Amino acid sequence: MLFYFAPLEGITNYIYRNTYASYYKSVDKFFTPFLNTNVGGCLVSKSEKDIKKENNKDIKLVPQLLTNNPSTFNIVATKLKNEGYNEINLNLGCPSGTVTSKKRGSGQLKDIDALKAFLDEIFNKRIQEISIKTRIGFSDPKEMESLLPLFNNYPLKELIVHPRVRDDFYKGPIHIDVFRDIVKESKNEVCYNGNLCTASQIKNFVKDFPSINKIMIGRGLIANPGLIEEFKTGQASSLEIFKEFHDSIYNQYSNILYGEKSLLYKMKDHWKVWKINFPENTKEIKKIQKSQNIISYKKAVDLILK
Repeated sequence: MLFYFAPLEGITNYIYRNTYASYYKSVDKFFTPFLNTNVGGCLVSKSEKDIKKENNKDIKLVPQLLTNNPSTFNIVATKLKNEGYNEINLNLGCPSGTVTSKKRGSGQLKDIDALKAFLDEIFNKRIQEISIKTRIGFSDPKEMESLLPLFNNYPLKELIVHPRVRDDFYKGPIHIDVFRDIVKESKNEVCYNGNLCTASQIKNFVKDFPSINKIMIGRGLIANPGLIEEFKTGQASSLEIFKEFHDSIYNQYSNILYGEKSLLYKMKDHWKVWKINFPENTKEIKKIQKSQNIISYKKAVDLILK
């Protein structure tokens, strides 16, 4: 079984990815948060830094693009190829309103003719392998009945499926029967993504889908960095390792962020997801969220991690 780390904007940048790989050896492939571009297809400096090879030396990384402009896609793909990346991932799953209103991400699923024209152009000029991360539709799971035959027309590296529609965001039902049909009918290799947050959930999925050998996990793996190792070994990762992981991320950000408030904001963002793995520490989590300076932040964290 191969495990992929799904990206989360603002969290899983190169600092997080490298630190994760240093403490938890369980991820086979990482994906960047979607890269941002200026007019003309040039990467913004933040995205440029995130994909630099010197910042991603010891991990297998796939850059992710979110665009409905084939020229932009091909310009960035060429740059990434020159940087040594042999795979690029197209995001057709992002449900954010600011994204879908521009007909990007899962917004592209609404217009199958426009999506076909886009895919035709990027595959006609294919520069490296292309994988797609998609939802099963914009508002109706039945949309996949038209989308899957379209995807089957292209030689994808793999089709990563989150079996929700855009309108479900991240809390609607998982349409597992639709995913089951995709597994049967897809001409491309299929990877599953969605709602695997515990080792038992992963075990049940593997039992139900023995032919699937690729799983992508996002928030569940951020909340519990040792999740995959727990699935493989049956043993939960130690609190001591998580503390070292936390401290390493904290120290790296303290060296590059300007000012105490910036550091607090960044670490609190991490705890918005980490808190899921500490359900018995709601009082301490609130202290972290309410901390106004580094001293109070560290004291609150120590209540959980010491």
